[in-house]
Amino acid sequence: MTVQSFTFGPFQTNTYVVSVDERIFLIDPACFTEYERQALANYIDGLSASASLTILATHGHLDHLWGAAWACERWHTEVCMHEADIPMADTMQEQYDLFGIPAKAQPFLIRAMNTNRLPMTVLHTPGHTPGSVCFYWPDEKVLLSGDTLFCMGFGRTDLPGGNYGQLMRSLNSLFELPDDVRVYAGHGSDTTIGAEKRGY
Repeated sequence: MTVQSFTFGPFQTNTYVVSVDERIFLIDPACFTEYERQALANYIDGLSASASLTILATHGHLDHLWGAAWACERWHTEVCMHEADIPMADTMQEQYDLFGIPAKAQPFLIRAMNTNRLPMTVLHTPGHTPGSVCFYWPDEKVLLSGDTLFCMGFGRTDLPGGNYGQLMRSLNSLFELPDDVRVYAGHGSDTTIGAEKRGY
């Protein structure tokens, strides 16, 4: 298993490419510029030509999906996310307007995530958004936490759909994982479950 990270866009969002068992998972395609899109494409194209690619989103916020329309077209697939965040992603222009971004949101194909067809454990961790999820590989002790858990922090809850109480419950559920689980967050550096438990 390999985890390759890229930091993209004006919000410095982490995009991850996870390669495991002839499958490639592109998680949170946040590439914003042509240079960023090309860097991501070059890396993925350099992986196994026989591997299948799946695009996943940890949640439906715009900064994690800047490159979704491009990625769907580039690899002829759709973005899979928790069904609770599909309405948010389907109305991306509202997020552009909320943040005063003078651009037109590009539509992209979205499908509700079928967790039975994924090799990792998908943990529903609402709070930052209703459909926030984390991707967990227990054997490798790797967690991709999106904006639920950061290094010494957690996602904001003051945006539409956010709920502080839910987020605290989600964090408590993550803190039940082994201390040595490596956490790759949606923003900032990686950390471990143990380090974050000690910080709270």
